[in-house]
Amino acid sequence: MRYYLIAGERSGDLHGGNLLRSLSRYDTEMTARGFGGDDMKAAGMELAVHYNQLAFMGFVAVIANLRRIGSLIRQCKQDITQFKPDVIILIDYAGFNMRIAKFAKASGVRVFYYISPKVWAWNTGRAWKLKALVDRMFCILPFEKDFFRKFDWDVDYVGNPVLDSVRQFHRDPEFVNGNQLQPGGKIVALLPGSRKMELTRMIPMMAQVARDHPQYQFVVAAVRTLPDSLYAPFRGMVNVKLIFDSTYDLLSVSTAAIVTSGTATLETALFGVPQAVIYRAGYLEMKLLRFLVKVKFISLPNLVADELVIREFIQEDMNSANLNAELDRIIELGPYRDKMLAGYKKIRQLLDTGSASENAARLMTGYLKKK
Repeated sequence: MRYYLIAGERSGDLHGGNLLRSLSRYDTEMTARGFGGDDMKAAGMELAVHYNQLAFMGFVAVIANLRRIGSLIRQCKQDITQFKPDVIILIDYAGFNMRIAKFAKASGVRVFYYISPKVWAWNTGRAWKLKALVDRMFCILPFEKDFFRKFDWDVDYVGNPVLDSVRQFHRDPEFVNGNQLQPGGKIVALLPGSRKMELTRMIPMMAQVARDHPQYQFVVAAVRTLPDSLYAPFRGMVNVKLIFDSTYDLLSVSTAAIVTSGTATLETALFGVPQAVIYRAGYLEMKLLRFLVKVKFISLPNLVADELVIREFIQEDMNSANLNAELDRIIELGPYRDKMLAGYKKIRQLLDTGSASENAARLMTGYLKKK
C-alpha cells in the first residue's frame, strides 16, 4: 500500500514515526511519503516538507502567514496527486489537515485521521464536517469516543501514543554527569514549548521563577531548530542549564516542572513529575478563545482525569507570585504533592489500552484490506 502522512509539529512527527514503524510490521510492502519531521523520516517516510515550515502558533500568526500556508497547501495537494496514495493519514494539525481532507474526499482518496482535532473543546459543530470528510477516525483520548457518538459516528479509540513513547524510552545513564547536573539535587524542568511564539511568551516568566529560587537547579528543555536568541533571558543565570532534544531524559531526573500547556503536560504527568501548567495568548486571541472554548480545563492531564489534578496558570494568573508559591508546594514532599501523584496514577490507568500505534496500525491495515 502507498501511504501519505501529514504531521505539522514535533509531537505529531514523534507519533507519526511510531505509527509508521507499526504499519511496516502489518504491511511489509508499504511505501510512505508526506509532511513530517526527522522521526517520520527515520521510520522510512520520504519527506516532502519538514514540519518546521508549518509551525504557526495562534490565530494572529496564522492570519499573518496565510499566503505561506496557502502555498504549502497547494504544494501538498500537488504532491499527493503525483504520489497517488491508497490512503492519506492525517495527524492532528487541524487547520491544515481539514483542508487536505476536503481535497482528498473530492479526489476519491481514502482518509484516515490519527489524533483527532480538538473539536470537543471548541466549535463542536466541526464534528459533522469531520464525519463527512474522514473515512475512519482513530482517537487517543478515552472521552472522545463518547463525544463523537453524539454525532452518530462510531470512531476507534486506540490508546494514547504519548504513553507508548514514555514506555519505549530508555534513560541515558550518563545524562546527569554528561550535562554537569548536581547528582541528588532538586532539578526543576522548564518546558517552554517548541514554537517561537510560545518561547517568547513563556521564557521570561520561567526565568523570573528561576531567579527567585537560587537554591534549585533549573534545566530548560531547549530545541535546536529554534534561534538561540529566544533563550536569551536565561543567559548569565548560574542555576539554569539548557539541554537540547533530551526532554525525556530531563523528566526522568526531575523533581518538579513548569510546563507550557500542550502535549508536554501529559508527558510530564506520565513521568510522574509534579508540575505547574502555564499559558499566555495575545489579548485578541484570548478574548476569542474564552468565547469559543467549551471545556473547563486546558491541560491534557486534567481533561483526561476530568478533574483538577494540576494547577493551570493562564493569562494574568501566570505571574511570578503564583508560580513561586506553586513550585514551593509541588517540590516538597507532602500531601499536596502526593495528591497530584495519585491523580497521575489514575490518568495512566485511563490511557492504558496497549500500544496506540500498534492498535491503530492493525485497524488501519485491516480497513484497507476490506476495501
